[in-house]
Amino acid sequence: MTTTDTADYSTLKLDVPEGVQTVTITRDFAAGPDKVFRAHIDPELFVKWCGPDTITNTIREWNPTTGGNWSYVASDENGEYGFFGSFHEVREKERIVQTFTFEGFPDAVNLEILTLTALGDGRTRLTSTSVFDSLESRDGMVASGMEHGIVEGYNKLDRLLADG
Repeated sequence: MTTTDTADYSTLKLDVPEGVQTVTITRDFAAGPDKVFRAHIDPELFVKWCGPDTITNTIREWNPTTGGNWSYVASDENGEYGFFGSFHEVREKERIVQTFTFEGFPDAVNLEILTLTALGDGRTRLTSTSVFDSLESRDGMVASGMEHGIVEGYNKLDRLLADG
């Protein structure tokens, strides 16, 4: 398990259990569930915060409804990286269940379950569990530096939420 401080009021917790095909991210935000949820389903907001600071995102397809699809390209100085998936459940201000596939490894499909919990005082706890198709896929994702991208992305999301 890795823990990284990311803001005065919030801590990112990345749980990578030994021998299990999951990664769980827990992160608190100084905003209500409605705003955190919207930042995940509104494509104009999503592209502003998702991923490391060096990435620029471009939406190809975005239908954040139960049964809808999504697709975007992340670009940096080294190239373009495509991602796609399906929204299996979108429950307003509460839960998003989706698949996640990196086009570079199309046979590796992850299931992601994001839950938002109101903490009171306008704060929200985000818990996201990713179930990987294999332990090797999970370990490869963790070794790729995913924590760095999550920390930078959520720090950008903090600033976006603070701006309203």
